[in-house]
Amino acid sequence: MKLSTPRWWYVRHDPPGRVARILLTPPSWIWAAVTARRIARTVPVDPSIPVVCIGNLTAGGTGKTPIVREVLRLLREAGVPAHGLSRGYGGTEGGSLKVDTGRHLAAEVGDEPLMLAGDGPFWIARDRVAGARAAAADGAGVVVLDDGHQNPGLKKTLSLVVVDGETRNNEWPFGDGAVFPAGPMREPLAVGLARADAVVLLLPGDLAKPDPDLLALLKTKPVLIARLEPAAPPPAGPQVAFAGVGKPWKVERALVAAGCDLKDFAPFPDHGAYDEATLQFLERRAADFGAGLLTTEKDWARLSPAWREKIAFWPVRARFEDEAALRALLDPLTGQSLR
Repeated sequence: MKLSTPRWWYVRHDPPGRVARILLTPPSWIWAAVTARRIARTVPVDPSIPVVCIGNLTAGGTGKTPIVREVLRLLREAGVPAHGLSRGYGGTEGGSLKVDTGRHLAAEVGDEPLMLAGDGPFWIARDRVAGARAAAADGAGVVVLDDGHQNPGLKKTLSLVVVDGETRNNEWPFGDGAVFPAGPMREPLAVGLARADAVVLLLPGDLAKPDPDLLALLKTKPVLIARLEPAAPPPAGPQVAFAGVGKPWKVERALVAAGCDLKDFAPFPDHGAYDEATLQFLERRAADFGAGLLTTEKDWARLSPAWREKIAFWPVRARFEDEAALRALLDPLTGQSLR
């Protein structure tokens, strides 16, 4: 059973989950110590080709996958044979496997790999070193790793950490800085930032400027600003939407900001499977409002072909404000200018 992300993790001041945070603080010390020890004791393996790691410092919900997609797009459009690589979270397959959208299901390879494989070569592997080597043997010139900042086994040529830049409603991307399970951090902020080459601060399209306090906190590293923007407007007419992502409330907020006539919204756990009873309930709920049924592209990837016929998805894309700055970071990896 998958659990939803606790929203109190991200409350910066006077958190409503104060009691839970106190109870979970001792386990968080153990988590941080085990992570630090594993990273310190592991000797990274060079897979013979450059590796761009797109990671994060928190437990999901940062918008990391759209950044992976955008980096892959820039490399491929420049003629670089870039392959994606993921652990394949949520899928049953574990070996080094090249995802085939015509053959594989999200239940086998994970929803994000299945979605990204529609753009170009994408691999899953629990053993990230084996996965990178398989991609190299298949002709990859660069591997773009979706997640893995806390996985020390694979040598990274460039490490970017994605930070959610939305700080409205007293929400803060790092909460009060507590490590899992007392908070959203995978490791202490300063420790994770020290291994990064740059930070990607991802903002929603309707937020004019990043929070200056957040920028000040990240000032030890170069910061690239990216925006998560609709790739298409929401469907016309009333809609009932649902999402099983790290921060489903952000999908609801983004739909409203994009002008969607949203009648109801249902949040679900990240990567969770949708059973028939749940989907039938959502279908009835939409019928009650005379509305269409809408979800994210990632959630849509987890649906059966029959349900995909009935449910629309709303695509979003990440766009860098200073694309040249990102290309400058990627240039040394490819031996050519991407600008």
